[in-house]
Amino acid sequence: MKAVPSRPAVPRPPVRRPLRAAALCVAALLAAAPLAACSTSSAPGSSGASDDGKPAASSGGAGGHRTIKVVAAENFWGSIASQLGGSHTEVTSIIDNPEADPHDYEPTASDARTVAGARYAIVNGVGYDGWAGKLLSANPAAGRTALEVGGLVGVEPGGNPHRWYSPADVHQVIERISADYKRIDPADAADFDRLRNTFETRTLAPYDRLISAIRAAYAGTPIGASESIVSPLADGLGLRMLTPYSFLSAISEGTDPTAHDTSLIDRQIRDKQIKVYVYNSQNATPDIQRQVGEAEAAGIPVATVTETLTPAGASFQQWQVRELRGLKQALAKATGK
Repeated sequence: MKAVPSRPAVPRPPVRRPLRAAALCVAALLAAAPLAACSTSSAPGSSGASDDGKPAASSGGAGGHRTIKVVAAENFWGSIASQLGGSHTEVTSIIDNPEADPHDYEPTASDARTVAGARYAIVNGVGYDGWAGKLLSANPAAGRTALEVGGLVGVEPGGNPHRWYSPADVHQVIERISADYKRIDPADAADFDRLRNTFETRTLAPYDRLISAIRAAYAGTPIGASESIVSPLADGLGLRMLTPYSFLSAISEGTDPTAHDTSLIDRQIRDKQIKVYVYNSQNATPDIQRQVGEAEAAGIPVATVTETLTPAGASFQQWQVRELRGLKQALAKATGK
């Protein structure tokens, strides 16, 4: 293995605004967005259809192909949706800036118009992007299909919303998006099958290989983390998370962790009970910056993850493969394997 590249400088922590502000912003947008009259949205995860039972019409694409207008609340799901749809889809991701915080994003009038015109919508759910659900409800459209990822994978309200870091959930979402595309546009079903097969067997092959390799070599290795975004990934890789979930959740939600949890993590680092420390570099609070410094001082390798696609313009697989390689290198350094 090559030496681990130096860790990028820790950025200033983002400011998590109260969710109430986002709700007020959504309410203000309702009058500004063009609403589809006398229509309702399909239930999350269901297929929408027009009154005659056929898929609602989409705008025409190049060569006479139908184009499905797709809106994704976050770009990690949008990247997958775009690759599964190819030229048959036009995908817009609302959160597409690495500096934006999806937890309390304040949508714009342009976002509301995008949602109003979408034939297919993908939201994460589980309390992560409540503003997106409000936009869908406020901008109904006949025949729209909506996918809520949390509901699809069976995560209840209050559960961990970071499902794009669960390899099993990612593959489940791929299956549903492809199936929904075929229901919306059955004439191009064979093309959607081809796109899905290519994405899963070739495009995601490095991602799947890294997951299998890390699990095979390092399952059971104790790690620490800065927030709950790392938990689904640790579960998928078979790593043993020692950081209390109450601490992980507090940092993720922008609340103060308890003194007991902070003291426990400090001891885990000081006594080298963890082999690797993983942190979200887009949410580096003073507590987390201190823990990163303590881990480095103790000789514990540090790996980073981010909340959304980084750098801007990266695909889902490019982003995840880069992070998995960094984590694998940190685990190799820590364990000598």
